[in-house]
Amino acid sequence: MNALEQLHSAPGFFLIAGPCVIEGEEMAFEIGRHIKQVCEPLGIPFAFKGSYRKANRSRLDSFSGIGDIKALTILSAVGRELGVPVVTDIHQPEEATMAADFVDILQIPAFLCRQTDLLTAAAMTGKPVNIKKGQFLSPESMRFAVDKVRSAGNDAVAVTERGTTFGYGDLVVDFRGVPRMQQACQCPVIVDCTHSLQQPNTAGGVTGGCPELIETIARAAVVTGADGIFLETHPHPELAKSDGANMLHLSLLEPLLKHLAAIRRTIDTF
Repeated sequence: MNALEQLHSAPGFFLIAGPCVIEGEEMAFEIGRHIKQVCEPLGIPFAFKGSYRKANRSRLDSFSGIGDIKALTILSAVGRELGVPVVTDIHQPEEATMAADFVDILQIPAFLCRQTDLLTAAAMTGKPVNIKKGQFLSPESMRFAVDKVRSAGNDAVAVTERGTTFGYGDLVVDFRGVPRMQQACQCPVIVDCTHSLQQPNTAGGVTGGCPELIETIARAAVVTGADGIFLETHPHPELAKSDGANMLHLSLLEPLLKHLAAIRRTIDTF
């Protein structure tokens, strides 16, 4: 059973969560241990997510990482200690085999979801591939990205909704896209509840966000039948080196997941 099948085999929804980027070993383990402590009693399967490098930054002086191998080694260590799959982004085809040596699921950033060489390289590692839906694409069009992975001989694929560009500085989630992508792509559909609340392209070159609406997006995702929930979390979002403006405070994870699990149980009784 591959890592994606492991996540998706349990009833209810699964969770992909962690910091935006690996800032250091202590921070990664603090977040990962807390997520596991919350998820286990709720019966929510989870994968730990952290980017080993942030390639898509607005400003040249934005934090991009602590070093590829160092961050990937931390990710691998977190996965081994916690006994959970780990997820990271890749940005270029040559990164696929490097990252696949350390992690269980490769993630394709939304802006790169149409890059054939990147999708094929990820697929050919044999690791499950999670493709973020481009902010510029319809739900149904994501089947072409999925087809590229499958055409390379890899059926372990998922897609993630993360909002659609609305003007220059906002995103909107069209929840009709959850069942539409499930139908079109025939694979698990995940909703990214934090990146969907980004406010990109600010004048200062730093992405803003609306973290107070994370629970709203997450509840709607569960109600519309999403297979998985994706979110980024940090013990001190105001100090996070990337995407702090739209992260969930780590202390809020437990009450949020309790609410979501209760909603899902209620839905499953009908």
